[in-house]
Amino acid sequence: MTDPTESKISSATRTIAAPAERIFELIAEPTQQTRWDGNDNLAEAPEGQRVKAMGDKFLMTTTKGLVRENHVVEFEEGRRIAWRPSEVGEPPPGHLWRWELEPTDEGTQVTHTYDWTELTDESRFDRARSTTPDRLKASLDNLARIAEE
Repeated sequence: MTDPTESKISSATRTIAAPAERIFELIAEPTQQTRWDGNDNLAEAPEGQRVKAMGDKFLMTTTKGLVRENHVVEFEEGRRIAWRPSEVGEPPPGHLWRWELEPTDEGTQVTHTYDWTELTDESRFDRARSTTPDRLKASLDNLARIAEE
């Protein structure tokens, strides 16, 4: 069982000294995601899957060798992208990864959110709880390092 007061949304925000377009390309191109993943969960992605619209799907292989099919549920080029992972051919179990980008005078404010409010598979709860703001910040820090090069 879960605590009804437990927060099921983790988020981190950082300003990155790079244009939103460059940052978004690193997020929307699955082959780039292994470079900045702060959860040490992603191993590889096949070429040619650049996300272009809501409804797109892309495959990722995890460090445990599992293939995940990611269903894009939010998309605004250069500004917002979110997906729900699932086992290949299965409906998503209810968690969501979101990226929001807002250009600023200093670069781009990037917010990374992990939301498991709709996750119903209790066997996934411990892993969901471990996706803390610190882990999301690690992804942002890695993304900043790459985007600012």
